[in-house]
Amino acid sequence: MTFIREAAMAGQFYPCAAAELDATVRNFLDAADTGHDPVPKAIIAPHAGYIYSGAIAASAYAQLIPAASTINRVVLLGPCHRVAVRGLALSSADAFRTPLGDIPIDHAAAEKILKLPQVEIFDATHVQEHSLEVHLPFLQVVLDEFSLVPLVVGEAPPGDVASVIEALWGGTETVIVVSSDLSHYLKYDQARAMDQDTCRAIENLDSSAISSNGACGRFSVGGLLQVAKQRGMTVTTLDIRNSGDTAGPKDKVVGYGSWMFQDKIQ
Repeated sequence: MTFIREAAMAGQFYPCAAAELDATVRNFLDAADTGHDPVPKAIIAPHAGYIYSGAIAASAYAQLIPAASTINRVVLLGPCHRVAVRGLALSSADAFRTPLGDIPIDHAAAEKILKLPQVEIFDATHVQEHSLEVHLPFLQVVLDEFSLVPLVVGEAPPGDVASVIEALWGGTETVIVVSSDLSHYLKYDQARAMDQDTCRAIENLDSSAISSNGACGRFSVGGLLQVAKQRGMTVTTLDIRNSGDTAGPKDKVVGYGSWMFQDKIQ
């Protein structure tokens, strides 16, 4: 019997009607800059409601469009907001569903990393988790057919996350997507200052310089930064704003940023 992880945030974080969702995502992508080359191997993008962070996420996803027919596997890592997990948690689902359709899970990849002690199957943490789900419609619009390795990341040292990313690195067929928002519920100017600090840490590939309040996905980000540093990758900041810039008041804002990681051109 097929087990589907149903969409939990449709109609809340993004439109629930397929046609409206597709149009919303395409509008964000159409407004994004696609003038970067080569196609990134990894991106960091936010996971808030689309009216708040959709444009910032699109600035990262637009970079994948030239490789739409090449990328056929997405490794997606995001923080847990509802059910705590130690290490990294996979889902036992056969597919993740959105209003745009079902995305098959790469079970072979899942079996590979389940051999690592920091990885387990823990469905409870996936059921209501939005940090992964909100990325799926962007991926469905940008890419052709692809499979998914969905990982909810709890408190884990950068090395533990890095070893999982390395195990799934693959070639041009695989893209790594790290889901993270930045500062939470600070005043506008305070948020901008903290988010700039986090931005510098990411640009410097220095996970130790990200404060505990600097990024909710800091454990996933830390793992990616370690891999990127070891591989000598370049990182480019694509966009950094907050909810006060997009669709919310400025007394308490949430920060958002997007980055891409590319192999150095030889």
